[in-house]
Amino acid sequence: MDQLTAIRVFTRVAERGSFAQAAKELDISRAAASAHVAALEKHLGARLLHRTTRKVSLTAEGSDYLQRTRRILDELADAEETLRGTRSKPQGRLRVDVPVSFGRYLLLPALPEFVKRYPDIELDLRLNDRVTDLVAERVDVALRVGGLKQSGLVARRITQINVVTCASPTYLAEHGEPITPDDLRNHRLLGLSQPGGGGPEWHFPPPYSARRLKLHFAMQFNAVEAPTITAAAGLGIARVGDLIAAEYIARGELKLILRDYIVPGPQISLVYPSAGHQAAKVRVFSDFAADLMRRYSEVVQRWLQAGAEPSGSILRSAER
Repeated sequence: MDQLTAIRVFTRVAERGSFAQAAKELDISRAAASAHVAALEKHLGARLLHRTTRKVSLTAEGSDYLQRTRRILDELADAEETLRGTRSKPQGRLRVDVPVSFGRYLLLPALPEFVKRYPDIELDLRLNDRVTDLVAERVDVALRVGGLKQSGLVARRITQINVVTCASPTYLAEHGEPITPDDLRNHRLLGLSQPGGGGPEWHFPPPYSARRLKLHFAMQFNAVEAPTITAAAGLGIARVGDLIAAEYIARGELKLILRDYIVPGPQISLVYPSAGHQAAKVRVFSDFAADLMRRYSEVVQRWLQAGAEPSGSILRSAER
């Protein structure tokens, strides 16, 4: 048995859920694909796949083995890239996972510049607020907000979010502007639900503890952007990350309030599986994203510290 070929065939069959599709992509017959997997199972002494007339699915042993074979194949590809001397030239498919808000407001508008610099990188960009398993889903680099829950990752800290309070000018004109956190009890509050289904929690400097304030939320959401968007629509007051609210404030759709009660928020990091994190395509994207985030954050921090409202696009200011 050619074990490496068998591993490649098994991995493709498992990913596609089909012997026929895997065989077509690998340019071999279906019978040959089946024989490779059968030989591998015999060699390992374990069944890797459940086979029916309609579909193929992984056994428990097969699922564990698949994660390991993916890692092996990725490391092998990285080794081949090094020997061919292509490590210095960023190229190939790059799988990136980022939160929706970061992707929408920062990364997508900046992509033309990235593509101009690195035309040979094929970007597979995934925007979601779900914390994915980088190894299982073969993600090359991801942006994470807060602590890292998956072990075995390489992390590169970029910046930190500040938590600010904001509302639309129309809402404030109708309902008045709160001066202290105690005043929030008389307003419509828009909150973000906690992971696991808990209600929103707003944190302020002492003595304004959550127990003291006992805030009631008119609306709560499970999507990070939702409080900011609904606040801009005039539906109430939101307390959100400064990097998310910045563009809305710059456009005049939101006004920063309770400036004396801004608190530090979570860290923002770029994370990678340990294998292959020095590949050229990963390195240049990481540097690009980190630089973009830092410049954006610096612009936001300047106007927060100056106490002045920005005007125009924060992103364009960061690019200058």
